[in-house]
Amino acid sequence: MPVRVERVSGAAFLAFPDMHGLLASELAGRFAYGAVVPAATGAGQSFSGKAVRWYGDLLHCPDFSLQAEADGSFIAPYWARVALAEPFLVHFESIGEAAAALRGIQRNWAPYQYTCFRRAALIQEKLPYLNLKPRPFPADIPHSPMGLYTLIDEHTLLAGAKTTSALPAGTIQFVEDHDNPPSRAYLKVQEALVMARHCFGVPFPGAGQKCFEAGASPGGWTWVLRQLGADVFAVDRAELAPALMADAHVTFAAHDAFTLTPAEVCDRLCCDVADWVLSDVICYPDRLYDWIQGWLASGRARNMICTIKMQGAIDWPLVARFAAIPRSRVLHLNYNKHELTWMHAN
Repeated sequence: MPVRVERVSGAAFLAFPDMHGLLASELAGRFAYGAVVPAATGAGQSFSGKAVRWYGDLLHCPDFSLQAEADGSFIAPYWARVALAEPFLVHFESIGEAAAALRGIQRNWAPYQYTCFRRAALIQEKLPYLNLKPRPFPADIPHSPMGLYTLIDEHTLLAGAKTTSALPAGTIQFVEDHDNPPSRAYLKVQEALVMARHCFGVPFPGAGQKCFEAGASPGGWTWVLRQLGADVFAVDRAELAPALMADAHVTFAAHDAFTLTPAEVCDRLCCDVADWVLSDVICYPDRLYDWIQGWLASGRARNMICTIKMQGAIDWPLVARFAAIPRSRVLHLNYNKHELTWMHAN
């Protein structure tokens, strides 16, 4: 039987691990796509009568249309690692046929697998090489198109060439340092800085740059900024890890960071404009939004990265206000939990 490529309707979304419920909730609350119905792997389900199907973490919504932006990108759920705008099935007999079919469409393909693992590995070996290992930080993400495919049985794969991420399966992982960072939160700011560079083309913080971190304790984000060579003004109620408190390039203040004005912060940093303003403060999203607006109105921040901590049910209109701020993006990072990350660049 010859290889057959079959276009299927709608879109598909690869949920972050253990976040099926959050993806389903976002589809209902942000996109008004039916009601929230948890789904078991591979089981046919419905969102208020809409037929959907889960393939492991991959959700196929047959009648969902991704809205395109002016730049050609797509508006996709935050709790999807990657979205497939035009999914299709490939029906094949041999591993070589499956790989050849994908190669005939485009060069770069990343796997997501929940079944037929050995067969999937053999297909990946016949595709152009793709480094799927954790990356050292700092890292650059290429802008080349990255397709996604998954085997749903031994002779059928579900795939998409038009996706919302240039990362393999929409995910970046870093080589971890288990000894030096004072908390695992360092991974989150590493990812956020890489994504800010990818989205806006801004350089990483470096020697001589001035950074302000709100809610810094115990210092995971400050540690990353210092590894890059930046000077940091860190503010929190509790002190940082001892090594950071002793660092001559770290200034610490025990204070409510949100009550400091941009002028006061820049005075402490001995600069007119802070190169980076960062916040991982646990607070209500509306308070964070107001704080951000104060910094933007002051003109004293070149770049900003802030974690939007969700407090109960997600206020989607408020999240939309964050996303509407010019020169900004809202993302769910691989190293986020029940939170989103907002980033801005001048």
